[in-house]
Amino acid sequence: MGIWAIYPKPRLSENRENHRKYPYLLNNFKVEEPGQVWAADITYIPMREGFMYLAATLDWYSRYVVSWKLSNSLESSFCLEMLEEALSMGNPSIFNTGTAPSAS
Repeated sequence: MGIWAIYPKPRLSENRENHRKYPYLLNNFKVEEPGQVWAADITYIPMREGFMYLAATLDWYSRYVVSWKLSNSLESSFCLEMLEEALSMGNPSIFNTGTAPSAS
């Protein structure tokens, strides 16, 4: 079923010799206008009985939440709905799902 426990596994961040490490291309990228770079992410919110899952798309320049969806199951459908809603509001030059830029 692909179900995994939600806790840190040992040595997850250690480098492996046989794995290629790709550079993060947006590290020194300057975001200068709204709609230039959007980012999507998913997180879980612990509840008294289980979890809720939040998927969101944000504009990096303005920090505006373009779209978000909340679900009590980790099925892909709510992420796709969030993405479709976001893309109906605009078309960014870059759509990132990696690390957010550092505050400057």
